[in-house]
Parts: sequence; C-alpha cells; structure tokens
Amino acid sequence: MKHLLSILLLCATLTTFAQTDQKLTAQLKAATKNFNGDVGIYVHNLKTGKTAAINADTLFPTASMIKVSILSGLMDKIEKGEIQYNQKLVYRDSLLYPGVDILGSFKDKDTIQVSKVALLMITMSDNTASTWLQKLVGGEYINNWLDQNGFKVMRVNSRIPARRAIWQIYGWGVTTPREMCRLFTMIHDGKAISPAASERMSRMLNRIFWDNGALSQIPPYVQTLSKQGAVDASKSETVLVNAPHGDYVFSIITKNNKDQRWVPDNEADLLIKKVSALLWHYFEPDSKWQPAAGMDKYMLNE
Repeated sequence: MKHLLSILLLCATLTTFAQTDQKLTAQLKAATKNFNGDVGIYVHNLKTGKTAAINADTLFPTASMIKVSILSGLMDKIEKGEIQYNQKLVYRDSLLYPGVDILGSFKDKDTIQVSKVALLMITMSDNTASTWLQKLVGGEYINNWLDQNGFKVMRVNSRIPARRAIWQIYGWGVTTPREMCRLFTMIHDGKAISPAASERMSRMLNRIFWDNGALSQIPPYVQTLSKQGAVDASKSETVLVNAPHGDYVFSIITKNNKDQRWVPDNEADLLIKKVSALLWHYFEPDSKWQPAAGMDKYMLNE
C-alpha cells in the first residue's frame, strides 16, 4: 500500500512538472525579482495546458476585480428569473459611493436598467453601480455561488458582518491569482451559469475603459476579457487574451506595495504592463507589434 501511494505521488509530481512552463516561470521570476511589495502571478495557456505560477495560491486583495464575482451572482439570478436583465431600477441618493462615478451623478429617483448598471460596474468599474448590484443580489448569495462552483477562497468581504475580520485585512474582496484565472476561464468556456450568461459576461468584459495597464501592451485588434483592481497598496489585473496562436489567461496581483502613488509610473502599474508585454511576446514570438509612439498621452485614463 505504501509503495502504491509513493507511485501515485510520483505520478502527480511528474504531471505537475510536465504542465509547468519552466522557461516562462523563470522569466516571470526575473521580471518580479526587485519588486517592492508582494506579487502573485498565474498564467495558463488554454491551448497547450502549460502554466506558470508565482505565489499563485496566496491570498490577495481583489479590489475592483471582485466585481466579476458580483456579475456572476447577478447573472445567476437573471438565469433563474429572479431579476430581469432589462429590469428598471430606481436610483436613490443613499446608494452613492463617494467618488467620481458616472452613476453617482444621477439624481434621486432617476431610473436605469439593470443591464446598464452592470455595464457601468464592469466597463467603467463604477463603484456606486457595483455596491448597488451587490446589495440587489446579496453578498452572501454571491459567496454561495462561488462556493458551489468550487472557489475555495474567492469571496466578497464588504457589507457581510461575518466577514468583517477578513475585510479589515483584504478589503472588498479576497482571491488568489489562480482562482481569478479560473473564473475567467469558466466564462470563456461558457461554463459560468450557462453558455448564454457566459457569452453576455464576455461581451461586457471585452469593453473595458481602463485599458492603460496590461491591455496597453496587447494589440488593440486582439480581443481580451479583463478586469482591473487598484487601491493604494495593491494593484491587480486579470486578462484572458484571444491570441492568434492560442488563448491564454493571466492574473497578476500585488499587495503591501511600497510605492502607493497614483501616477502613471507607479511601480506596480509598470510591473503589470511589463508582465503583460512579456506574455504577449512569449506566446506570439513573431509579433512585431509595439504600442505606437506618442500613445502615453492617450493613456491617461481618469
């Protein structure tokens, strides 16, 4: 029996080694070596099955990336007929999340469709839209959906009393780079709620306004699904790229960042761009594409 267990363990180890892209892993480690903070990365080539990982199962703040989980809960309720996709909602001033969001400029008692609130949440990362939809769906409902779909750690924390302690550490949501990639892959494969719901989610996730990070290092003619997250000490991005030679997905998340400036040359923001460019040219080695000269002035999204 002990001999059989040893053989099974060896087979599992060899399988993991075979699936690991050692060359890419080495390049990612070199790229992140001097980063002043903690960084986690997971990369999965959906065509070959090869992966690369650095702290891929470490807990990190999601910041706004948790909005993809909120969208998942919303679409689940729409699929069940509990909410209608084009249902009209009445905005109230009490819903305002302080900031510069589009929805926050609405007047009390203005109406808007669920579909447009969801689009604002994903495309513009509108916080007022996001907290409104979280309230509409229910934070615990979203977390139950995550649990039922095999997500071990990805959870919404804010506005859920039982998760207050972990909210104090990680903020709005918590995840790992691996689980972020898994959620995007489910959507890509049509396995999030239903094929139709997944397709609707994909169409939202490929209309991102905040394209000055990882997306800026991928040709504009290549479709991507993505979501970004940023707070003072954590910057993150998850992207699924429909690349010519095979789709790939990656998530890079940072925390405990020393550089907490909100400027274009923030260290974490530069790292995200560096990793995205590295991956594009690694998987598309014949591509000569580079961001056009003078693009910097068109990437000052605010």
